[in-house]
Parts: sequence; structure tokens; C-alpha cells
Amino acid sequence: MSEPIVIVGSGVAGLSVALAAAPRPVLLVCRGPGEGEGSASRLAQGGFAAALDPADSVDAHVADTLTAGAQHNDVAMVRWLCAQAPARVEQLERLGVAFDRDAAGRRQLGREGGHHAARIVHAGGDATGAAIVRALVAQARQCGHVRRQAGVEVDALRLRGGQACGVRVRHADGSLQEIDAQAVVMATGGMGALFARTSNPPGADGAGLALALTAGAQARDLEFVQFHPTALDLPGRVNLPLITEALRGAGARLVDGAGRFLLDGVHPLGDLAPRDVVARTVWQAQQQGRRVLLDATRIEADWRARFPTVLAACLEHGIDPRTQPIPVTPAAHFHMGGIAVDADGRSSLPGLFAVGEVACNGVHGANRLASNSLLEGVACGWRLGTLLADVALPAAQGESTWCALGAGLPAVQLAQLRRLLWQAAGPLRSPAGLQDALQICENQVGEGWQARLAVAMLAAALRRPRSLGAHWCVENRSAPSQPLAIAS
Repeated sequence: MSEPIVIVGSGVAGLSVALAAAPRPVLLVCRGPGEGEGSASRLAQGGFAAALDPADSVDAHVADTLTAGAQHNDVAMVRWLCAQAPARVEQLERLGVAFDRDAAGRRQLGREGGHHAARIVHAGGDATGAAIVRALVAQARQCGHVRRQAGVEVDALRLRGGQACGVRVRHADGSLQEIDAQAVVMATGGMGALFARTSNPPGADGAGLALALTAGAQARDLEFVQFHPTALDLPGRVNLPLITEALRGAGARLVDGAGRFLLDGVHPLGDLAPRDVVARTVWQAQQQGRRVLLDATRIEADWRARFPTVLAACLEHGIDPRTQPIPVTPAAHFHMGGIAVDADGRSSLPGLFAVGEVACNGVHGANRLASNSLLEGVACGWRLGTLLADVALPAAQGESTWCALGAGLPAVQLAQLRRLLWQAAGPLRSPAGLQDALQICENQVGEGWQARLAVAMLAAALRRPRSLGAHWCVENRSAPSQPLAIAS
């Protein structure tokens, strides 16, 4: 058997690459016990954006994407992605995704922040990501060209003549395995788990991005981290349940402890303003000592059908969202930056490709529009897989070397780093705070790969002194809520 294309990660982006790459042999490697397990894709609640209503249009979807991205987007990529969306909905249905429909059999279209039209399709209410992952996993298991290796960590890239041509994986028992590859695709997701509060799973820690940068791949827009404005506020927890934006699309309102509406007068779209605007508003209210809640008690809906994930998460923590406002907080949610790639997913390192959240092709700009992430994962994954199915992949020549990720931070230092990034590089930043954090990170945090990645992100943020999208800077040194210290 010829060497496979190795895909690192098994969310919707990695699975889409694997399916589209047929008949080339593919090996999916992932940290979780099975494909899609532990991925951010599986947790995605919002849905899949596509201009499907006759009153809507691809051009309107493009306009909303560019506005949300603060016009920092790659316009050609945005036009391509939005034009792809309706066909990708049809494709997913053929693959077994049952998008929600009304009594007349029409797809139900919801509205979320930043969208001027209802163009979000859901599956299983707020369990869209899980439904798409299940369908893609089922297809992959039927495909003879796809093999799987779960429960392993990729800790090194093999380079030969400056070309990526393999990976080294570490098994749970500590043993190492070397795998040769025709090409390597990073589909490892984001880095939200490097912040003290995140809606991401624990595995979204930026390891794939850090490994690619260590191997010499170029990065792009590392400073742009999106904070979702409404995660369930559970003190002391890092990984928080998401409270879907679809609730605000259905009429929920953000209020403070006194019942005052938070977004009144802040933005023309009110509670459905782009995520960066809403997240900053919630953050600032919290810094003023105000409690923030999402009041969804006026929503008249079958919660178990439309919002089963949110309902279950709230009930687990003693909150009935049908009768009680939900305590919420911003949380690191999506990384617009990542491994710099072209429209087809090629990185600057020959033989290394990237797709999904770990990659940056410019489509999201400085702030991702709600529900464009699953769309990007499927559309760009399919595009890359189709390319890999047909393109001639040159054999790597020369001496073989390993580029290793290196040791991670001990648990105590990792917790310190998370607090540091939350304070200095959260929804509201200051140049002085970023500089202080960079110095602390370089001098005190340690030598783990997470610290190296944090240094790269903080340095990128300092190179952009003016606010843009999710990177929002103020001049005063007191922007962080606490002094920039990392002592436990």
C-alpha cells in the first residue's frame, strides 16, 4: 500500500478532507477515542449559514461576513465560501444530515448575531455540529480508502528536504510510532483552551498550530481571537457550556442584575450585534461589578426540540432557562488566525496543508460571522480533499529530520498561562497590558510549547496597536480586571 495522506484531527474539516480525497489512501489520527470525539465541531450549537430563503442572497451573506470581519477578510474567499453554502447544505443532507424542518417540510431558518436575514439551518435544534459529525463519521467508516487511529498525540513532523512527509505519534502508554505520509493535513482546531474561560473542549489547545510553527510554517492573524458573549458562567471552570446565539435570535435579551438591557443603544442590531461587540459589552459590565444574565424566559418554544443542549446544560447546574435568566460570561470561542494557507489549504511549508480553525485563509477576517465555521470546515475541507485526490504529490527527497513539539507546561504553569491570557488578551486589551503579559510569558511561565504559542500570539497583538474586530485595544493600563500576575 502506498503511503497515506495523514490528516491530524477528525472534526468536520478533517472528515471532509478524508471523504473528498478518495481514492487516495487516508489515515485519520486524533486524540479522542474515536472520530469527532472531543472536537469543537461536535459541540457546535449555532448551525450552518447559507442563503436559502428566496428573500435572501449570496451577496447579502457576503456583506454580513465582511461587516462582521471588519473588512479584514479575503474578499475572494468570502465570495467563494458564501456561494458554496447552499450546495453544501444539499450535500450534507445527501450524506445523512437531517436539518430541522417545519410542519410543511421546509427547512427552518434561524437568525444569529451579525446576520441581517434568517439563514441558519440547524439539525437537532442546537446540536447541529454533533449531527454533521455523526453523518461524516458514518460515511468515513464505509470508505475503504480511510483508515483511523484514535487516542494518540502527534508530537513531531518528519521533514525531508524541507518537505513535510510524516508524523510521529505518542500512544497512551508512552510508546512512539513513526508514520510516513505523502502529505500532512493539520485539522486540529483552535486554541481556546489556552484561556481561563472557553467554550472549547480541552483538546482545543493549539497543539497543531504550535507544531506547524515550530516546523517553520508561516502564521497569519494570530491576534484575532473571538470571544463568544454567552457561555454558562460557572466560577472556577475553564471549559464552559456554550449558550447558543440562536436563543437571542429567538428573542432572548442580555440584561444586568438590575434587569437593564445591556445592548440598548450600543449597536443597531441590539442583542444580535456581531459577537465582538456583544462580548465587549458583557465584559465591560462584568468589570464594573455587574452580573450579566441572558433572559430567555419569554421564548415560546419546545426547548427539548429546539434547544436541548442548552436546556440540559442549565438543568445540570440547577438553572431552568424556561423560568430563570441564565448567568453568562464571555469565553474564548474561535481563532480567526492560524497557519497561513492559500485558498486550497497549502501552507508555506511544502507537504503541509491546513484546514478548518487551525488554518487562516482570510475568510473570517478580524471576527468570524456566526455559523460560518461549520460551513468553512465542510466547504474548505472538501476543496482540499478534492485537490489531494487529483494533484501529483512530489516525493520528498533528502535527509530526514524530526521537528518535535516538545514538552508541554506542567499543570500549575498552564493554569497560570490561562489566567494571564484571559487578563491581557481577552475581549478588551491594552498595549501596556499585552507588553506586560509578553514579558511575563517569556520570563516566568516556562519553556513549554503553550508558552511559545502564547508569545507568538501576544507579539502579533502588539504589532497591531489599533483596534480591529475582535482585537480591541484601549490605551489605559487598567484594561485587565486584575494586575498582570501569574502567581497561584
